[in-house]
Amino acid sequence: MADRIPLYPVRSAAAANRKRAAYYSAAGPGAERPSRYQLEDESAHMDEMPLMMSEEGFENDESDYHSLPRARITQRTHGLGWFVCGGWKFLCTRCCDWLINVCQRKRELRARTVWLGHPEKCEEKHPRNSIKNQKYNVFTFIPGVLYEQFKFFLNLYFLVVSCSQFVPALKIGYLYTYWAPLGFVLAVTITREAIDEFRRFQRDKEVNSQLYSKLTVRGSCFIRTDQLDGETDWKLKVAVSCTQRLPALGEDSDPPIHESLSIENTLWASTIVASGTVIGVVIYTGKETRSVMNTSNPKNKVGLLDLELNQLTKALFLALVALSVVMVTLQGFVGPWYRSLFRFLLLFSYIIPISLRVNLDMGKAAYGWLIMADGSIPGTVVRTSTIPEELGRLVYLLTDKTGTLTQNEMVFKRLHLGTVSYGMDTMDEIQSHVRDSCSQLHSQATSSTPPRKAQSSAPKVRKSVSSRVHEAVKAIALCHNVTPVYEPRAGGTGDAEHAEVDQDFSDENRTYQAASPDEVALVQWTERVGLTLVNRDLTSMQLRTPSGQILTYSILQTFPFTSEGKRMGVIVRDESTAEITFYMKGADVAMSTIVQYNDWLEEECGNMAREGLRTLVVAKRTLTEEQYQDFESRHAQARLSVHDRALKVAAVLESLERDMQLLCVTGVEDRLQEHVRPTLETLRNAGIKIWMLTGDKLETATCIAKSSHLVSRTQDIHVFRPVTSRGEAHLELNAFRRKHDCALVISGDSLEVCLRYYEHELVELACQCPAVVCCRCSPTQKARIVKLLRQHTRRRTCAIGDGGNDVSMIQAADCGIGIEGKEGKAASLAADFSIRRFEHVGRLLVVHGRSSYKRSAALGQFVMHRGLVISTMQAVFSSVFYFASVPLYQGFLMVGYATVYTMFPVFSLVLDQDVKPEMAMLYPELYKDLTKGRCLSFKTFLIWVLISIYQGGILMYGALVLFESEFVHVVGISFTALVLTELLMVALTIRTWHWLMVVAEFLSLGCYVASLAFLNEYFDVAFITTMTFLWKVSAITVVSCLPLYILKYLKRKLSPPSYSKLTS
Repeated sequence: MADRIPLYPVRSAAAANRKRAAYYSAAGPGAERPSRYQLEDESAHMDEMPLMMSEEGFENDESDYHSLPRARITQRTHGLGWFVCGGWKFLCTRCCDWLINVCQRKRELRARTVWLGHPEKCEEKHPRNSIKNQKYNVFTFIPGVLYEQFKFFLNLYFLVVSCSQFVPALKIGYLYTYWAPLGFVLAVTITREAIDEFRRFQRDKEVNSQLYSKLTVRGSCFIRTDQLDGETDWKLKVAVSCTQRLPALGEDSDPPIHESLSIENTLWASTIVASGTVIGVVIYTGKETRSVMNTSNPKNKVGLLDLELNQLTKALFLALVALSVVMVTLQGFVGPWYRSLFRFLLLFSYIIPISLRVNLDMGKAAYGWLIMADGSIPGTVVRTSTIPEELGRLVYLLTDKTGTLTQNEMVFKRLHLGTVSYGMDTMDEIQSHVRDSCSQLHSQATSSTPPRKAQSSAPKVRKSVSSRVHEAVKAIALCHNVTPVYEPRAGGTGDAEHAEVDQDFSDENRTYQAASPDEVALVQWTERVGLTLVNRDLTSMQLRTPSGQILTYSILQTFPFTSEGKRMGVIVRDESTAEITFYMKGADVAMSTIVQYNDWLEEECGNMAREGLRTLVVAKRTLTEEQYQDFESRHAQARLSVHDRALKVAAVLESLERDMQLLCVTGVEDRLQEHVRPTLETLRNAGIKIWMLTGDKLETATCIAKSSHLVSRTQDIHVFRPVTSRGEAHLELNAFRRKHDCALVISGDSLEVCLRYYEHELVELACQCPAVVCCRCSPTQKARIVKLLRQHTRRRTCAIGDGGNDVSMIQAADCGIGIEGKEGKAASLAADFSIRRFEHVGRLLVVHGRSSYKRSAALGQFVMHRGLVISTMQAVFSSVFYFASVPLYQGFLMVGYATVYTMFPVFSLVLDQDVKPEMAMLYPELYKDLTKGRCLSFKTFLIWVLISIYQGGILMYGALVLFESEFVHVVGISFTALVLTELLMVALTIRTWHWLMVVAEFLSLGCYVASLAFLNEYFDVAFITTMTFLWKVSAITVVSCLPLYILKYLKRKLSPPSYSKLTS
């Protein structure tokens, strides 16, 4: 896979070996390392590893190793050539960045003391708690917009040219011929930016005006984090227990209270209190909250097409200077030649057309309107109107998982007990087993036998299938963090103290809420098979059997799920039997070492994973009262520890996680968004590489990658092993480079280590993979991956997400797409384009992105052709008349040529299309050609230059040859033929006619004919009404256009473009 990557061999030397020995002994004198890290085997191993682990790298500190040796190889002496060729721009950028950092230096974050009831004692103020997606404010809007416009060479050049007209010696024509077009361009741009900025202001104001006020005395509440991470599940948050026992606000004389806090006691910004009420202490607000710190300031995005056109205008400027120098040279440098040089620069200034910018800006607005008016993608909003062409140049699409590819709605699919497996079609059998087992237990409970004390050493007997099924279902119904929620009755008082009376506890009014959708799916399934969770609080939960009996369990301990442990547990006491049971469920990799020996767990978990199911292993252990009391005392002591609390709690918990009884394995399917699979297939066929960046665990991300067909079922997957050091990363990258055509799955921690030492190698290898999945990614890591792809590949990237944790990724990409829906609006508000469903991405890119790019490329080159033609005519005219710096056309003729006479037909190119939208969706392979930039390149630009030189020469020489006696006839013949030639060239360029194009052609022609009667200053009205004028104009126009029509016809027959094969 990576044989083409430039690698650097290892050099052996005594000094290098000493450095390596020091590096590998860094863990301490007594540390043990595998043999692959030993010094005696190191030379042989390193020589086999074709990565950037050279002697030079070992001789430098690890912190800057990511820049070695590649960065050093690219270093050059910064001389005058470097400064002229772009070094000045680099230096200016660095200086500006330094000034910005000085002005906006982040203050140091310190521990904060909150004074309850005494706000005057607070030493520092909280930042304003508001969301801001605006780019400017009232004071920076005009300067910011002007800077963004004049940083383009095109606009800066015309600003200089317009200002030069205030110098009498350099004045050519009227001031309005220069300032009117420039003013119009700036007016259009400022208006467009003002509209976009006002829309951002309105959206921010709508979000910032949302307030929540509810109250509760239960000691817990639920929050929704859909605005933060795109997940629609409710998270349970618990009040600090000591605050629930306070009758009133404590005084200074009260004794201090020491209580350890956890993540369950915190509420986050950008979340919603979904159930219950909260009275909290505000610690961090505004820009100090995690959600805001994970995002970056909005920036102005510039499309690749604009950058390419900017480069072409620089080439045109060089041609302009060269032509002016040639004219002055041929003139013989007589008199004040420098003044003549500047006048020639002004005469030929139309080589760089100022109308290019305004035509492109109006075209972008038209593309945005067409996107939002498309009925096939309803609800799509263009929030950044400056980069619609970027949708047609994308190579990498980086997508979130939860809420983007998936609906975050789980469906229970499989239950496996080791000897028997139940699927969707056999759930009625489970329901029958649960009913029979519950009836049997109920009859035993109603007998005179007193409750027996639980014995952990009870003899093991083979249980019946019904009892095994019942044990598994009961464990699933108890081991979770789900809470049933009942909505108040209609017409209720809504007071907190009457909330219990107003609630409707019927089954139809009950909904389940939990921190994970897997939990809800499991509890909903237990309800369908007979065990219903009807009530839960912090200390107890109640289950209802099929016969209506209520089983009450006291919750003694709850151990929430963690990414490190990959499991969660609960200890409950059955109130009817006093039996204490420890239930646990988690990933197979974590549970396989905890449960008793078995020979089926690994195989069945693998089978379910290959079906795209998310698996959970469920186990239990029965505890005696003495065992639990011993555990409870040790656990409480560990929780009060100030240092290493998490490690001590985990160590105590491990004493219970031994020899647990394996009950079952469950399989849950995460429902995909509608039409995700065909959409991903369309994007792959279009040549777009798709990366999935998610915060979920590795197993979940891998399952979704398979079920969504992001990774085909026949494709190998390389799971990057966890690495923590440079040596481990080196060896794992070597193992990965030997794989061919396989998808990569890597965790955020391993990614961080690899990027520290082997950034270039990892990106090179990953870019050659058909698909990449990055799991356990933080928002900042997502943004960093996007930036790395942009820097290393120089290709256009697109990021798509739906939650607040995707905002940084969306802002970092060349093109950001946000999904708006039930998952929230945070990503949608910060994105460049907002859609309703993921399936809309296909049409947005393949149809609108492709057409926008092709139309803008044609429009930009045609506008430049229009300026080149008239500049060629000026050059011919000056050459014939002894290189005089006299304008051929003056006043309104120059303004009218670029506006009313040709503007409408030229701008109608934004309606042109080579294939119908349905055909573009059917053949997404047409999109591949756009990524190569062949629609706008130096080759196509040179073709248009040659066409312009030919037509300009024919028009001018033809008019000079055919005019009779008066010079005004030359102007009339040449200008009329010029206008007709431009109208015919538009018709030659169009591939699919639209009725507005026909209207534009005839409207422009009518405007020109009507204006002839009022342009006595430039035309001889008596002459232009004669047949002589008509045949001369017609002859010149035919000679200038007919050969091009013939060449186009021959090219279409001999070498037809790819789209023509589909339309024929």
